[in-house]
Amino acid sequence: MALDPDFMKIRSILEKHHDYWSKSIPLIASENVTSPAVREAAISDLVHRYAEGWIGERVYPGNQYFDEIEELCLKLLKEIFDAPFIDARPISGVVANLTVYTAFTQANDKMMAISIPVGGHISSGPLKAKTGAFIGGTAGAVARLDVDYIPFDRYGLNIDVDAAIKAIKEKKPKLVQFGASVFLFPHPVKELTPIAHEAGAHVNYDAAHVAGLIAAKQFQDPIREGTDTMTTSTHKTFPGPQKGIVIAAREELAEKIKAAAFPSTTSNHHLMHVAGLAVAAAEFKKYGVPYSKQVIINAKALGQALYERGFQVVCPEKDFTESHTLLVDISNFKDAIGLGKDVEERLEKANIVANRNLLPWDIIEKRNYKNPGGIRIGSQEITRLGMKEKEMERIAEFFKSVIVDQKDPTKVATEVAEFRADYQTIHYGFETTRKAYEYIKIA
Repeated sequence: MALDPDFMKIRSILEKHHDYWSKSIPLIASENVTSPAVREAAISDLVHRYAEGWIGERVYPGNQYFDEIEELCLKLLKEIFDAPFIDARPISGVVANLTVYTAFTQANDKMMAISIPVGGHISSGPLKAKTGAFIGGTAGAVARLDVDYIPFDRYGLNIDVDAAIKAIKEKKPKLVQFGASVFLFPHPVKELTPIAHEAGAHVNYDAAHVAGLIAAKQFQDPIREGTDTMTTSTHKTFPGPQKGIVIAAREELAEKIKAAAFPSTTSNHHLMHVAGLAVAAAEFKKYGVPYSKQVIINAKALGQALYERGFQVVCPEKDFTESHTLLVDISNFKDAIGLGKDVEERLEKANIVANRNLLPWDIIEKRNYKNPGGIRIGSQEITRLGMKEKEMERIAEFFKSVIVDQKDPTKVATEVAEFRADYQTIHYGFETTRKAYEYIKIA
């Protein structure tokens, strides 16, 4: 029987999408690629099911086997993160943050976090920016928190400790949140958490970008450094399916988190991704440390290689980064190429996928997110494909060809595809004959 033409059209587009990624250099700092083993779990019958509530206390029947899967998932995650309690029901990092806001704050409470222009995430943003422009960040627009900013050293790319101590003492927030979406260096959690607690604040650490590095003990250890909770998505430096989790430092916080996760912020919690997360956790338990070490090595090597080729990678005096992320000021190319959006588009034509990003000083230069002065680069997905230091040199050469030498991006795309031909399998995961971006037909 012939397949439906609409279905065939959709499949054709999906196949093109998979083919595109198999020939591209993936450098988005907030993405990764899961293993085929994770994908197998994520397309199981659980994609059809509901399991509202906690393990053994479901609102829906038929969950005896899913209860076993979620219990195993939580056991593995607690081992990896060395934590007494974890809730894996949030369906994203944003929802994980919203769960913490719901559990430990009330509307109009004061919250302090990193501002969006200097690298903070929209989930900790206010209802409106101080300029009056609408932002609609989760903290302000949904949790109705009064968000103020933790003082930040724009050029050192980290929190200004002395100024932050003063601000926390003065403002007495109910919630202090560390973490960022441009997260190059560990935040001063040890220094500021006691001050926040003295002021009566709950302290959360948004680890969405660096969760894998934290789990592998390659970045910092927020729970041991004094935070009350840690939230994270599960698909960046932790190479799992798209989901979120809340980690508690103390068992006594569990009931508030559980009640906030259901029924307050989730109903069905995407059971197929819990299963995929369980597999990813099993993989990370086995391969997470060498993977995370190589992620950081690659980020530093790529930063150095780009810097040597004329790119203004920020913080060269600090070896560019201590995470998977690089931030590059491309304003020196504005006359020849343009700014962030222009560079992003030119790279994309060359099959190099890296996103435009605000620089912490863009607001001073009167630039905005639509065409900022920077691009953000992540090393976690290319590391997953088996690339190491010598490949960072090749990638930097591609950047140079497209931006510095201004070669035709479509011709560079052909070179990129040839380069990628040797990197088609998942590393640091369970063995498989499947290719990393292979489209797998079922129907």
